Amino acid sequence: MTVVPDGSAGLVAPAARTGSTPLPDGRELAWAEWGPENGIPVLFSPGAATSRSLGFGAGVVDELGVRLIALDRPGLGASTPAPGRTFDDFAADVAAFAQARGLDRPAMVGNSQGAPFALACAAHGVVGALAVVSGADEIADPRFAEPPFTGVLPADLYRLTALATRQPEAAHAEFARFTPQAMWDMVLSGSPPCDRAVYERADFAAAYRRALDEAFAQGPDGYARDTVLAMGRWDIDLAAIGVPVDFWYGDQDFGHSPDQGEGLTARVPGAVRHLLPGVGGALLWTHASSVLHVLTGRCSHYAGEQAGS
Repeated sequence: MTVVPDGSAGLVAPAARTGSTPLPDGRELAWAEWGPENGIPVLFSPGAATSRSLGFGAGVVDELGVRLIALDRPGLGASTPAPGRTFDDFAADVAAFAQARGLDRPAMVGNSQGAPFALACAAHGVVGALAVVSGADEIADPRFAEPPFTGVLPADLYRLTALATRQPEAAHAEFARFTPQAMWDMVLSGSPPCDRAVYERADFAAAYRRALDEAFAQGPDGYARDTVLAMGRWDIDLAAIGVPVDFWYGDQDFGHSPDQGEGLTARVPGAVRHLLPGVGGALLWTHASSVLHVLTGRCSHYAGEQAGS
C-alpha cells in the first residue's frame, strides 16, 4: 500500500453529532461523532488532555464510510469522573458503551497518551482491530532503564516515571498542576518543525486549544489520573491481544516512544509497525487516510476469519 499525506486541507472539522451514554453504574461517557451514522464504527481514544471534540480525518471519514466516535475518558471533557480508575475499568466502560450503542466489537484508534487505554481495550477483546498512532510507550518498562536508552531520555522523564510507579498519589498531585496553557506550551516546545507546521495552523490550533480547555473543564484530576496510569507500569497483558494491531510512528517523532514503537510492537502478537519518513507526532492528522484505510481493512479481514472459524 502506498502511504501518502492527506494534504493541507481538512485536518479537523466540527463533530457531526455529540452526546453522552449512561454506563451501568450511572456515570456518563461523553462522545462526539463524524462520518455517516451507518458507517464502519471506529472508536477514538484521544491524546493527553484533549477532549472528544478534537477528531481527525475530516472528509476522509465520509470518503471511507467510517463512523468515527471519539470518547472523553472519565473526568475529562463531559464524562463523569471515576477516581482511582484503572486501564481495566476503561476497557469495561468501553465494552458497556459499545453494547449500549449497538456497536458489537468496533475498531479503535489510540493516539499519544490515549494509546495504552486503547491497548487495554484490545487486550480485553472489546475491539475488533486497533491502530496505535504516535502512541505513548511504557517508559516504566525496565528495558528503558538499560542501554541503549540510559542517558538518552530526559532526567525529568525518569523522575516522573519513578514517581508514578512508586508514589502514584504524589505523581497525581504534580500532574494536577498542569493547565491547558501549560499543555499547549509543552506540546509546541517539544515538537519538530514538521509538527509545528500542523499545530500552528490557525484552524488546527483553535480546535486543539478548544479541546484542551474542554478536557480541563471539570478540573485537572482527569488528566492527572490518565498520566499516572500512562507513566506507571501499565498492567496490561499485551501478549493476550488477539486482534489485528498496527502501530504508526513518524521517523521525526522521538517524544512518544524512545525506539519509535519497535519494542512495543514486538510485545503484541502479530502486530505491524509502520515508520513513515519525514513525519512527526502529528501523523494522525497528516496521514489519517492511510491509518483508517489499513484499520478498516484489518477489521473486515478479521471479521471474515472469525466467521469462518
